[in-house]
Amino acid sequence: MKIQEINARLAGLAVFRGLREDPVLADYAALIRALAQGPALDVCEAAGRFEAGLFAADTSDLSEYIASAVLECENICARRAARGQLSPALEQALDGELRFLEELSGLGLDDLLDAAGLDAGQKAAYAFLPRWEAHPTGLAGAYKARLSEMGQVGYGMFARHHVFMLDGEGRLTPVRHPDPQRLADLPGYEREREKILANTRGLLAGLPANNVLLYGDAGTGKSSAVKAIANEYAPQGLRLVEVKKNQLYLLPDLMDQLAANPLKFILFIDDLSFASNDDNFAALKAILEGSAGGRAGNIAVYATSNRRHLVKETFTDRAGDDLHEADTRQELMSLSARFGLIVTFQRPDKALYSQILLQLAKQYQLPIPSDQLITRGEAFAIRAGGRSPRAARQFIEQCRAGVL
Repeated sequence: MKIQEINARLAGLAVFRGLREDPVLADYAALIRALAQGPALDVCEAAGRFEAGLFAADTSDLSEYIASAVLECENICARRAARGQLSPALEQALDGELRFLEELSGLGLDDLLDAAGLDAGQKAAYAFLPRWEAHPTGLAGAYKARLSEMGQVGYGMFARHHVFMLDGEGRLTPVRHPDPQRLADLPGYEREREKILANTRGLLAGLPANNVLLYGDAGTGKSSAVKAIANEYAPQGLRLVEVKKNQLYLLPDLMDQLAANPLKFILFIDDLSFASNDDNFAALKAILEGSAGGRAGNIAVYATSNRRHLVKETFTDRAGDDLHEADTRQELMSLSARFGLIVTFQRPDKALYSQILLQLAKQYQLPIPSDQLITRGEAFAIRAGGRSPRAARQFIEQCRAGVL
């Protein structure tokens, strides 16, 4: 291809137009334009800016960079293919752009100079510029294979990350360094977690899945269980979106946004509780069950709480002047009833606490005799306010650090 054709085809991208927003590829396009139109100084400026961005992305391999950007690009073809609705016109446009991008990804700087029609003398003016790596990638075939795996891999930021949160304006943002917790790292409570795992596997299989309430004592591993499950099943298409209590009003729009996505989502609400007059109470109640829009089959709500009925109650509330006090109490209890699966995490007894201590000591490779470990662990739990997996882990970590 001549440089003018490369420039025109970059400007005319339709399916992969989102690539123009990538800062490195935007600088690459500016270099192409400079070669097609500008003087030598503009070419050098554009080349330096592009290569600085490529190197800052911790690579010098343009072919792999373009291939990764294309495979993860969110576009109309990816969304339609995930629903089996890719029209012949879109498929034709996709094939044409993939062939062009595959050819483009294999061009080094010297190839671009040749495409610009420069002779040996003119090219010598650019001999000092760094060269990036470029090679064949098989991009078109790789992208077609990716389309068939969209339900497990996803597209856009969902292909690069598996944990998300909502920013102050209600937009999804990826968590770049999520908690690395794994199920194998969580000793005890296997029976409780198995119920949640079974529900999650049903969600991934496209079966009706319950909203889940993990209720119980503090420090028993409720939040850790949800995060570990998200890490465990991320390769199978599970994504976790953490939603704070003051963001519950954003959930209807979020659920509409995620409903058409081929992946499966857990909306995670940690440490959930309400005052009796909290407006978020009604918002969540409608979302869980009873709203006109219903709930998409690829979404489930997982919440943790230290309160069984989620609402703070006092004796004053019960002795108030409400004429229909029984109805009011039913209203307060109705929210937790809308979770189809409620899993209770109780504070461990001595036997379970000892088991957790021993398993954690094995994970951390602590050379402490078992009887001594349990005795010291019990003493630590008393000082920490009671037995819990959290107290056990804190004790083991302090032993490993040499604090105890």
